[in-house]
Amino acid sequence: MCGIAGIFSYSAHVPRRRSLERMVYTLTHRGPDGYGFFADEIAGLAHARLSIVDVEGGWQPIPDEAGRLWLICNGEIFNHPELRAGLQARGHRFRTDSDVEVILHLYEEKGPRCLADLNGQFALALYDRYEQSLFLARDRLGILPLFYARHQGAFYFGSEMKAIFAAEPGIPRRLDPEVLAEIFAFWAPVGERTVFEGVRQLEPGHWATVSRDGTVKIEEYWDFPKVDPDRHLTEGEAVHRLREILGDAVRLRLRADVEVGAYLSGGLDSSTIAALGQRQAAATLRTFSVTFEDAVFDESEQQQAMVRAIGTCHRTVGCTGGSIGAVFPEVVRHIETPILRTAPVPLYLLSGLVRESGCKVVLTGEGADEVWGGYDLFKEAKIRAFMGKDPGSALRPLLLKRLYPYLALSPTRSAAYASRFFASESSPERDPFFAHRPRWKTNGQLQLFFSPEVRERCNGNHMAALEQRFAGKLEGLDYFSRAQYLESKLLLANYLLCSQSDRVAMAHSVEARFPFLDHRMVELAWQVPPLLRMKALNEKNILRKAAQGLVPEAILARKKQPYMAPDLGSFFGRESPEYLDYYLSPVLVREAGLLDPEPVAQLLAKCRQPGRRGFRDSMAFVGILSTQILYETFVRAFACPTPEVLPNVRIGPVPSAAGAGRN
Repeated sequence: MCGIAGIFSYSAHVPRRRSLERMVYTLTHRGPDGYGFFADEIAGLAHARLSIVDVEGGWQPIPDEAGRLWLICNGEIFNHPELRAGLQARGHRFRTDSDVEVILHLYEEKGPRCLADLNGQFALALYDRYEQSLFLARDRLGILPLFYARHQGAFYFGSEMKAIFAAEPGIPRRLDPEVLAEIFAFWAPVGERTVFEGVRQLEPGHWATVSRDGTVKIEEYWDFPKVDPDRHLTEGEAVHRLREILGDAVRLRLRADVEVGAYLSGGLDSSTIAALGQRQAAATLRTFSVTFEDAVFDESEQQQAMVRAIGTCHRTVGCTGGSIGAVFPEVVRHIETPILRTAPVPLYLLSGLVRESGCKVVLTGEGADEVWGGYDLFKEAKIRAFMGKDPGSALRPLLLKRLYPYLALSPTRSAAYASRFFASESSPERDPFFAHRPRWKTNGQLQLFFSPEVRERCNGNHMAALEQRFAGKLEGLDYFSRAQYLESKLLLANYLLCSQSDRVAMAHSVEARFPFLDHRMVELAWQVPPLLRMKALNEKNILRKAAQGLVPEAILARKKQPYMAPDLGSFFGRESPEYLDYYLSPVLVREAGLLDPEPVAQLLAKCRQPGRRGFRDSMAFVGILSTQILYETFVRAFACPTPEVLPNVRIGPVPSAAGAGRN
């Protein structure tokens, strides 16, 4: 993968080379192997390269044969050999062996409809010199990011928001209180808005065109399929098709001109991917894991059992509370959004181990829980729906005790407390957000830390934004499928893939690949009846059956343990970081204007006292700290030095306008 950035002018503004250099310099962690530029009087494109395919020849920007179309792409097109063969048979000539060059030729033939042919993870920009227009697109599931903003007659875009801020000193950098409220409620922004005012993301499965008059047209080209219930697969058919598609998805994602490794958590998802990778890799697969001091979080026993079973070459990185606290501000700088958990930090440390080991690419098990029904949230919804059919039952609430056994302060520790905690007046049939209500109720009290001005401005707008974005999309779905859809569209794209996947991996120039997010896999899952995706309370039923013979029985039978990391213990243990008093000082909190200094100070004092601190305290503290770090890093003290010379620069030639015709 790589980093892309650019400027498109729809006024007298002329793209400047120094602006492009500043933008791409902020993305060197995404692409440290070299830089490429293109600029004319209307558009400028910049590319920071992480060389994975066609290491010698795959430089970008890539022009078509006539010099009309210029392409930059962050990501991989996994089915590029098959696409290339078809294009060559139809008379197209290629100048590189790069996977992304197929996009140019497909676009010549089909325009935006070419996206349907791509099996990959990508964010791309294509400039048409003849039409004087810019085309942007993002992959179906939103694996790779793409942000944009308008400023003084120009359209700026980049793989990360820091690239946009670096383009011109006058581009506003303000945190958006309304989006902050969405994040504190739902863990993620609801739609295209980001936590920075005026900066938008191109949503997953969407493309956009920017015209010379400044018009921006955005269209959705892919969504989770609406399936006819009469065409649902049987359990046996689903297991067979899953084995076929997942095996092929891994095969495609092993394609690279560099070594490909795999993450191995010890759970079903990553173990299945690692087993398939080991079977298909040309050499012994290298696997990588995080271990923890605290047994509550550690899965090293299961990791080692899997390594013994499939025979990979394995390395681990040990993660302590002190190591999480030490690098937390750096992780927030990379992910560019507030977070309510420290879970991204160990994965940041893990990607550092991968890069230190000389590996550039890893396969991961991300996405299986959303696609195949793996979260306790889905179990919880099934139990609550079952309880609602007989509210007076004393036995049905006992099922809640099967949830969250890994939490020391589980809300299901007593049936009576659980019944009160999960009580809801909504019904699974009428409420489109039935499954998520308890989580949002828990998060609701975090709004009390906002300043009075922010509380007055937001005033529940986050729920209105959610309903506007998703209510129509959820119509006609059963409550279980609604829960999966919302988890995939809201949390997967805007939280997990952002903070725990792409951004922390690319922070160390490591490309993560996601076989479970092959779009064929998603489309298959939605042909399986929800009662088979989670059979009774057996999560990922179809995947467990498909993985038989690939992973040890102990891992197949093991109940899901969600990936977690120490939160408050990372900041108030033996190695409490010195930066807390600065970021959370009443002066800086008041200056940022988003949070109320008094309750923030009370929370900080409470967290410093030994004893029992709740889950809400932990979420509030991590959310508040990450928000203050963002303010300091990007609003108060943002700076992007530009080196005198960028190393290994390739500058694309600019053909004459007369030659910019179609092939």
